[in-house]
Amino acid sequence: MKKLRQGATKKKINDGYITYGVVALFAALAMVLDAAGVLPSLYSGLLVPVCVYSIAAVGLNLCVGYLGELSLGHGGFMCVGAFASACFTNLMKDTVSNELALFFGALLIGVLFAAVFGFFIGIPVLRLNGDYLAIVTLAFGEIVKNIINVLYLVKDGKGLHFAIITDKNMNVDAEEAKYIINGAKGISGTPHLSSFLIGVILLLLSLAVVQNLVDSRSGRAVKAIRDNRIAAESVGIPITKYKMLAFVISAAIAGAGGVLYAHNLSTLTATTNNFGYNMSILILVYVVLGGIGNIRGSVIAATILTILPEALRSLNDYRMLIYAVVLIGMMLFNWAPGAIAWRQKIFSKKTVKGEQ
Repeated sequence: MKKLRQGATKKKINDGYITYGVVALFAALAMVLDAAGVLPSLYSGLLVPVCVYSIAAVGLNLCVGYLGELSLGHGGFMCVGAFASACFTNLMKDTVSNELALFFGALLIGVLFAAVFGFFIGIPVLRLNGDYLAIVTLAFGEIVKNIINVLYLVKDGKGLHFAIITDKNMNVDAEEAKYIINGAKGISGTPHLSSFLIGVILLLLSLAVVQNLVDSRSGRAVKAIRDNRIAAESVGIPITKYKMLAFVISAAIAGAGGVLYAHNLSTLTATTNNFGYNMSILILVYVVLGGIGNIRGSVIAATILTILPEALRSLNDYRMLIYAVVLIGMMLFNWAPGAIAWRQKIFSKKTVKGEQ
């Protein structure tokens, strides 16, 4: 039994190192090609979005794959992280001259706000299960998006001023007024602080956080709750504590993705495609196609499905058809019983050969 445990632990550690190595290798290759001018500008512009969606998918997989709760609100957590960090950057960019320090401060603010929102949303939401939890988290994402679309934040010589729905009744100095959040127009003028290198570092940190949590005692408790809540509660595992822990960390990671997203754009708006229902479903697609509970698969799926639509753009009418075929192929490869049996057979052969 002890040998089996040691073997399982060693396999998990090796899987984690393989994931880090694959991400680092492909990131180094992409940076070399980009620096040499070999990488087309189309793909060069997708490097940061690939990191954004990979980070968000890793965070959602913690909630869906390991906690076993279907959340459709991660677009909302990305929105919170993005707007909180962009507000901080626009307020402090004239004070803090060091761009790395400015981005690090924005990252802390974005992650903290997303975690706090995750905590307060998790209090009522985690009492629900299944479709009910998915519907409530979906509503949260839509509420956050709509509130930001009617929110005004203005800075002048007197300080900060808030308004909702309209900015006509705000008592501000028109000459000194600077809009931080301008309703549906969002935030403009955010410094371009995101880079592919920073995105890769954040992705590796997200992978390390999730991998270490999953392999820890807390992670085993989370998986026990996922497998059988009643049995876990009967042996003394505090259900609420560990569900909240996983949910808050998942929200914080999504917030980090939102920070990276916000500082890759000059204008940030809270639209349906950016942070609403479509974004949450898109991240869920990455998780499902990459394999629920498979962190490495989430990164691979997010990378392929972010690059593929742009790579097929020249095919015009056939682009979405090929994209749909690829989605179906990935789904069958991950979830079809025959494909699962084939993968287990291949990996079992490799394991036997390694032991010999």
